[in-house]
Amino acid sequence: MIFTSSRLPVRATVWVLLAALALALPFIVILGGERAAGRELLWDFSMGLGFGALAAAGLQFVLTARFRPVTRAYGMDIVYLFHRYFAIGAVALMLGHFAILYIWFEDALGDLNPLTAAWELTSARVALGAFVLLVITSEFRKTLRIPYELWRYGHIVLAVIAFGAAIAHIIGVGHFTGEADKRILWLGVTVSWLLILVWTRLIHPFSIWRNPWRLVENIPRHGGVHSLVFEPLGKPMKPWKPGQFAWLWLDTPPFSIRQHPFTISTPPEQGPRVTFSIKPLGDFTAGAIHAPPGTRAYLDGPYGAFSIDNDPEAEGFVMIAGGVGITPMMSNLHAMAERGDTRQVVLIYANPDWDDVTFRDELEWLEKSQNLTVVHVLDDPPEDWQGETGKVDRALLEHHLPEATHHWPHFLCGPGPMTQAVKTALLDMGVPLRAIDSEVFDFV
Repeated sequence: MIFTSSRLPVRATVWVLLAALALALPFIVILGGERAAGRELLWDFSMGLGFGALAAAGLQFVLTARFRPVTRAYGMDIVYLFHRYFAIGAVALMLGHFAILYIWFEDALGDLNPLTAAWELTSARVALGAFVLLVITSEFRKTLRIPYELWRYGHIVLAVIAFGAAIAHIIGVGHFTGEADKRILWLGVTVSWLLILVWTRLIHPFSIWRNPWRLVENIPRHGGVHSLVFEPLGKPMKPWKPGQFAWLWLDTPPFSIRQHPFTISTPPEQGPRVTFSIKPLGDFTAGAIHAPPGTRAYLDGPYGAFSIDNDPEAEGFVMIAGGVGITPMMSNLHAMAERGDTRQVVLIYANPDWDDVTFRDELEWLEKSQNLTVVHVLDDPPEDWQGETGKVDRALLEHHLPEATHHWPHFLCGPGPMTQAVKTALLDMGVPLRAIDSEVFDFV
């Protein structure tokens, strides 16, 4: 979801300040001590880039650990988006650190041959290479045709190698570990990193494993979508908001990385059962739609902030979905129906053809029973089609969204190009950025 500053809660601001402090702490400790004699400003700048890069890399483990205080402040999708761009920034700092040494202080790099070089310098090169590979394989995974599950395994291994090698480099070089306060700093960094690894790979999965779920229904729907209904065998999921999501493991323990996030299409009022509506778009989803009732599963949630509950004072809502992006909209619409919420909703729903329109029967019922207007948009309509055709462009939006709706919350979910095009059109129409939320997940 795209989060804007006008809706940024206080706790989100607090986490930003804590992250800034974590990045600044190495510099505070290092500069607080006695400065080494004879060092040039450019040398100190290079060291600052290196320490800044290490602090940024360490925060990546916090961002991906699914700590609820962090995800609750922003939504998991924003946390992962921040993780992505923050990782690129960390690698840029590392490359800057190396480039300055290579150009102006080449002697400090020692022998480049790993067979004869000092181990602490080889560790630095291993860390740099692993971090660069992390970014390249993440940014170009689809171009390189790396299967998602293989990429996940490789991502974890590379991350552990990279950060471990970076810590070894700092300790081995010893320029900033001779004094007690600096030894405490790097010891704290190392211990914190290890504790996060233990939490994410052991403690948190164990808590999930203690509360299994069972698939009780597998309901086929239009467009190849299947709705999988799960009931808890242990504790039910914590109360969720409509539009939130959870991570799903199917017939595999939660210690495995074979998992996938799905929107909870069941409104909270219909718990404790949880429903995911899944379209086969990758290896995991292609197998999930064939899961038979009785299959054991594990759920980790709820996460996310794509919910009408975030705007209790809104006069109405605009929802624009493409394909299976209708799922979080259905969760929000069903919640409004359960609560007797009579606020107006305009739903614009784009699909390739009529057979691909998932939940069309439910939408027809909701349109009759709620203050809901559904606008179907088809790329390839049937011959007798009387509705909208083509793409969701500015002309179509202006036709169905009068100026009075511009300040309503706008929820966008669908293919990336469509979502971006719609967002641009809405901004051109005068819809403020603070009124636009969009799901940005792209897991296949």
